[in-house]
Amino acid sequence: MSSGVRAGLVSADVLQKERKEQQELQKHDKSMRHLEEESRNAKTVFRDKSGRKRNLAQEQLEQRLKAEAESKREEQYAKWGKGLAQERQQQQNVEDAIKEMQKPLARYIDDQDLDRMLREQEREGDPMAALIKKRKAKENKEKEKPRYKGPAPPLNRFNIWPGHRWDGVDRSNGFEQQRFARIANKKAVQELAYKWSVEDM
Repeated sequence: MSSGVRAGLVSADVLQKERKEQQELQKHDKSMRHLEEESRNAKTVFRDKSGRKRNLAQEQLEQRLKAEAESKREEQYAKWGKGLAQERQQQQNVEDAIKEMQKPLARYIDDQDLDRMLREQEREGDPMAALIKKRKAKENKEKEKPRYKGPAPPLNRFNIWPGHRWDGVDRSNGFEQQRFARIANKKAVQELAYKWSVEDM
């Protein structure tokens, strides 16, 4: 039969064996019942490939923090992509516009902002404009270092221009000129060899 019990006439020994087996099964079920209850209420344990337990709450927190950091970095790159100077200029334009809107519509001759704005405007044909530009340039210009203003100096390996106090006398031992001559000679030989190799083509 499907339960494992034999059909038909069965001896007493076989029946006793079957009863003992059933009792053992019931004892085993009773002993396992507490494990069954524990497993029914137990939480799922997640493990990684190496078999260690995974803390899902910690992993979610780390992922959230990582996503926040990524979004902040993308926001920063987007801000840099627009241009920091352009953003500052736009902010300045907005502030200037707000400042202009707060001023009264009628502006009189003693208005300092209007006076400053009119003074800073450059007009065509203004005879004093060149003098003012020169004066502003002189104020804004940093002091430049003096440069050598003589005949063209001899070449050197590093293309360094001589100092402004150089008197124009070449006091070298001729190494630079020999070096440039060797380089020029080598280049000429290579060019001649190339021309000779392709001459009969």
